[in-house]
Amino acid sequence: MIDHAHDLASVHEATERLLTAVAALDNAAGARPSRLPGWTVGHVLAHLARNADALGNVLDGRRMYASAEARDADIERDAPRALGVQLDDLRESHAGFRARAAEPADWTRTVELRNGVTDIAARVPFRRWAEVELHHVDLGIGYELEDLPQEFTEREIDFLADRFGGHPEVPSTGLRSDSGRVWTTGGGAAGDPIAVEGSAADLLGWLAGRRDGSALVVKGGALPALPPL
Repeated sequence: MIDHAHDLASVHEATERLLTAVAALDNAAGARPSRLPGWTVGHVLAHLARNADALGNVLDGRRMYASAEARDADIERDAPRALGVQLDDLRESHAGFRARAAEPADWTRTVELRNGVTDIAARVPFRRWAEVELHHVDLGIGYELEDLPQEFTEREIDFLADRFGGHPEVPSTGLRSDSGRVWTTGGGAAGDPIAVEGSAADLLGWLAGRRDGSALVVKGGALPALPPL
């Protein structure tokens, strides 16, 4: 069962880690390239702030973003801001998300995200947790996949393995971490089953498009090419 209160607490802890790390940067850091193609550190920080607002909208039963174009325009507008302004915005948007999540609500209700994707409200805090943790890594400021909380890493692998389950472009693929956890994904494409083994961080990196999978051990064929998230 999803514990949204636990996940909200985890979002807060992850956000505090992020804010502390960003506060230690110099003001020029915002213009440096992030690990996401075409985005600076400032783009990532702007996206994180606007995503907090957007997921708050979801909890309120409103559209996540007015449009894809508006989402992109907001990020471009906010990316060049001074680091102190970015930090203030992140704090305020996080506080707004927490306030919306603290209101009495039916956490079993269905909510709509981007591109017509639906989920239950109780999973929204975990989705925000994933945004904060993965984009902290994307900043390229010293926080790596290996630094993520073990609970988060394993749950995000659960989420992504389920997302790619049955995908028509992905053959049946078994995943095993070096801690002994196992997952299955794919299965919609023809071909013999593939076995993929490695650290939980490397498995997550491959599934989330943050690593190329070269550190993984693959048996039964080539490492499947995953579609973009």
